[in-house]
Amino acid sequence: MCSFAAFGGILFGYDSGYINGILAMNKFHQDFGVVSSDADAFGGYLLPSYQKSLMTAILSLGTFLGALVAGWAADSWGRRNTNTLGCVIYIVGVVLQTITSGNVALLTAGRAVGGLGVGFVSATVIMYVSEITPKGIRGRVVGGYQFAITIGIFLSACVNLGTKNREDTGAYRIPIALQFAWALILGVGLCFFPESPRYFVMKNDVDSALESLSRLRGQPKTSAFVVEEHNELVDSWRQEIADGAGSGGFLDCFTGGLKKGSNLHRTFIGTSVQVMQQLTGVNFIFYFGTSFFKTIGIKNAFIISIILGAVNVASTPVALWTIDNWGRRPLLIGGAVGMSICEFIVAIVGTTTGGSDAAHKILIAFVCVYIFFFASTWGPTGWAVSGEVFPLTIRSKGIALSTASNWLFNFVIAFVTPYFVDDDKANLQSKVFFIWGSTCALAAVYAYFVVYETKGLSLESCDRMMKKVWPWQSAGWRPEIEGGVASVRDVEGAAAAVVPAPEVPAMGEQRRSWQNPLKRDRTASSSDTVSSKEQ
Repeated sequence: MCSFAAFGGILFGYDSGYINGILAMNKFHQDFGVVSSDADAFGGYLLPSYQKSLMTAILSLGTFLGALVAGWAADSWGRRNTNTLGCVIYIVGVVLQTITSGNVALLTAGRAVGGLGVGFVSATVIMYVSEITPKGIRGRVVGGYQFAITIGIFLSACVNLGTKNREDTGAYRIPIALQFAWALILGVGLCFFPESPRYFVMKNDVDSALESLSRLRGQPKTSAFVVEEHNELVDSWRQEIADGAGSGGFLDCFTGGLKKGSNLHRTFIGTSVQVMQQLTGVNFIFYFGTSFFKTIGIKNAFIISIILGAVNVASTPVALWTIDNWGRRPLLIGGAVGMSICEFIVAIVGTTTGGSDAAHKILIAFVCVYIFFFASTWGPTGWAVSGEVFPLTIRSKGIALSTASNWLFNFVIAFVTPYFVDDDKANLQSKVFFIWGSTCALAAVYAYFVVYETKGLSLESCDRMMKKVWPWQSAGWRPEIEGGVASVRDVEGAAAAVVPAPEVPAMGEQRRSWQNPLKRDRTASSSDTVSSKEQ
């Protein structure tokens, strides 16, 4: 149940992949291009750099705006409902893109509307999945969002290969229209899922929160496991209010100054990790890889895109295991170092050996290794980090800002890249990888000094940890050390008693049950006990 919402990543992945393919299709150049005598023109038509930039980047601009609006919508209408609304908006955008034939303005408008829907989904999927998933598997489930992105990219590459030689508008209309199916599956499926219990807690509807938590964990409302988690959610929320938490608006994300654990500190982490993910250069490959490979003389560029997509899909499940076993920091630091080495090799070989077959084989091989490092580290882990660092009061707005920063830099990279590599512009060719190699080296340093280790911690424990230690100290922090005793939810395999459903006190009564939750459980529990495990 917790994994299904992560399917939303396929919307972004498929869209990224299909535009990569159709920009290299002859029929698309003929219908949308301008008259040209260039050797690469098809039937006398060629897409100029500004059109490629606009068509590609406009989606990211729409997602940027959608992510910001979603931050407000998720707190007003709920996480699940905002996701469903995003799917509806996305479908409208797909319809506009499908009905166009040679109309650049309509295609661009359709991608902007579709981007608005993707922005809604991308911001609230991460929030929803982070809030409903048990801490022991939260990293891998959130990482499933990135896995869905890779599947979308791979599927679009396969569809593009199957339609690229068509001589009618089906060459590009079929890849575009298939987006409708992914939005329909996600939107309808979410209608059968419960709302996030943390959303209900924020709305002071503790009974609905308990009911939602019971459904998500597959245990009765009287289960000690459900009761303990429910109490922790309520206590943490009330403590935030008691500590003077703001109204949960966007401005509250920038309060608290530069001290560790402040809202501003958390917002910096959430947004900057998304910026660094984009600066790894991966979307250069997935947006413009097919066109780039053709311009440097590599044959069968569509086949190469399928190979890269397959590597991306096959590598991402590695992170779904390592993220909750090795942790966030080792993956981000090691992945950045590996990507940097690969990209510098590609840049050096491509620059010094020219366009020989040997150089092309080395380039393709190390791009594949680079994709492996990204897919098994920064791809899923960046999203997990952004979903874990914010307290409940600003979580929706913080994740919205984080997602928006991802899309903002996605837009920048998508817009400027054609000017870097096109023959009539900077024509950097393989030299562009010197840029990506440098930014990946910077990402390794960034991860060491900025990213916290949140492996195995509940969201509420993550909140407390960030107020106590700096990132490079976080791997050794545990709630039982900080509080003197661990709660049932913070100790794997602890025996949990079956207790009555909790009577939650009025909002004015501030309970700090995390200080000694086991004592509360012993006094409230009956003589019948069962063992409970996180699902």
